[in-house]
Amino acid sequence: MNVIRTDIPDVLVVEPKVFGDDRGFFFESFNEARFAEAVGKTVPFVQDNHSRSARGVLRGLHYQIRQPQGKLVRVVTGEVFDVAVDLRKDSATFGRWVGITLSAENKRQMWIPEGFAHGFIVTSDSAEFLYKTTDYWAPEHERCIAWNDPAIGVVWPVDGEPILSDKDKRGVSLADAEVFA
Repeated sequence: MNVIRTDIPDVLVVEPKVFGDDRGFFFESFNEARFAEAVGKTVPFVQDNHSRSARGVLRGLHYQIRQPQGKLVRVVTGEVFDVAVDLRKDSATFGRWVGITLSAENKRQMWIPEGFAHGFIVTSDSAEFLYKTTDYWAPEHERCIAWNDPAIGVVWPVDGEPILSDKDKRGVSLADAEVFA
């Protein structure tokens, strides 16, 4: 496994070692000991989620203000542009974002620790997205920041308006959001 630090050092890109031949491929998608070494601590994952979305669907920017979730995310079909936004008020990178392309082809994963908002947009015809979380989904604590908040300035690879859920249409600005102390 190759671990790449992003412009926000706590957000990591994980590239698995892929073994392939004319029959197909094999790779280890998660190894607790190796992952703990990469992030500097044991990370207890408690829930796995799987979503499927069509081209142009944007999900995010989501986070939970209580029961914050760290997420290890990957794509098994298609391609997405995946984004993490630092919401840790005392962080040197507060309000900054990092984004990478995750695809079935590149098999990359992104580690988004607790204290970040997360979102993605589907850039292929469809995409299936898998993620492990460090805490359970708690809808009463879920919050959403507007995908297009100019204070954050995410550069999404989208032509026109993305397809949003009603919840995501109601996302607030970073200035109005509850953040992590």
